[in-house]
Amino acid sequence: MASKANRIALFSFSTPQMRAFHLSWVAFFVCFFAWFACAPLMPVIKGELALSPDQVANINIAAVAITILVRLAIGPLCDRFGPRKAYTALLLLGAIPVFGVALAQSYESFLLFRLGIGAIGASFVITQYHTSVMFAPKVVGTANAASAGWGNSGGGTTQAVMPLLFSALVMLGVSESMGWRLALLVPGVMMLLTAAAYWRFTQDCPDGNYDALRAAGVPIESGGKGGWASFKSACANHRAWLLFVTYGACFGIELFIHNIAATYYVDHYGLSLKAAGMAVGAFGLLALFARALGGWVSDKAAASGDLNSRVTVLFALMLGEGLGLLWFANAGAVDAAVAAMLFFGLFTHMACGATYALVPFIEPKALGGVAGIVGAGGNVGAVLAGFLMKGTGDLHRTLLVLGALVLASSLCALAARFSVRAGEAAGAPSTAV
Repeated sequence: MASKANRIALFSFSTPQMRAFHLSWVAFFVCFFAWFACAPLMPVIKGELALSPDQVANINIAAVAITILVRLAIGPLCDRFGPRKAYTALLLLGAIPVFGVALAQSYESFLLFRLGIGAIGASFVITQYHTSVMFAPKVVGTANAASAGWGNSGGGTTQAVMPLLFSALVMLGVSESMGWRLALLVPGVMMLLTAAAYWRFTQDCPDGNYDALRAAGVPIESGGKGGWASFKSACANHRAWLLFVTYGACFGIELFIHNIAATYYVDHYGLSLKAAGMAVGAFGLLALFARALGGWVSDKAAASGDLNSRVTVLFALMLGEGLGLLWFANAGAVDAAVAAMLFFGLFTHMACGATYALVPFIEPKALGGVAGIVGAGGNVGAVLAGFLMKGTGDLHRTLLVLGALVLASSLCALAARFSVRAGEAAGAPSTAV
């Protein structure tokens, strides 16, 4: 019987563990590229479709709202059908609204397709699930954080690439009205190609695919409770809901910044669309190393301490995020705003990595359910931030409130502490409640 990997052979593609690692972060990257592809082009789309500020706010909320439900569902579906089938289906079905948004002719149709695109944000849960079942506790925090961070950088890459792609099309003689539509077709094609690769080259766990293993009577460690049973078991664990809050306070803030920052830099600092895209792209590209760094620090802390050392790391990172967000809220000149954004962005991405370094240890037999609940928390945070922004009508005030809420939510990390027994110092799962 195959075993979980105890090391990350980064340049290898020969083992099922490393194929899952690489293809899961690539699929995540493509999904996030597609998910946020509209955001950097919104200044153009807003003019083309004559959107009001209230309608733009509704579109931003729609972009993350549906993901809450899909993330809650996709984790248990991974337990039931396996991450290979779940990811392939999500990529294929998710490409439909990505193509559809390029054809939108009105606010209503754009809003509908933007809502549908939000479903591909659930890709994160499958990525975390797949790496969790492939890697051992010694390195699972680093594997989860690295795959999530590299995949999540798709949200930053699209902030820089989509304006450049749009500009290139316009330079070739395409009208602005047609340029943004053609640009938005690119992510959909990328999703179809990735779906084919995921189906061809991955398997559900080190031993094979869930359906074949169940048919052979082989027990499945992380897919033991499929579907509804997985979800119910995860719901009964209070730590899953505490991490739901902490992830809302880190990834939710990240989503919020991705959706509003480009327009904010254009409207408040007079930057060009290209310059604003580069500024926000730098925030997203922190995920290339910062998430992995958060998971690595969590693994190292657990190796030299115990499982609660992971909790302490998460608490400290969230404090840094909250203080950095307050700095960003009070930044005056654009240079200070960018510096503050990168400062709190570093802590935000690291906190995301540290959160999912804890997830595999919450309820191992219902891993999909826990991953889905915690992942959904990120989108709940983004939706609430969107409503807060809509309610206040003032970004400065919104950021101040969000900074205070992040500091308060860091206490949820401390409340998730485990009763650690001897022998769990390396970060093995605790059975204590």
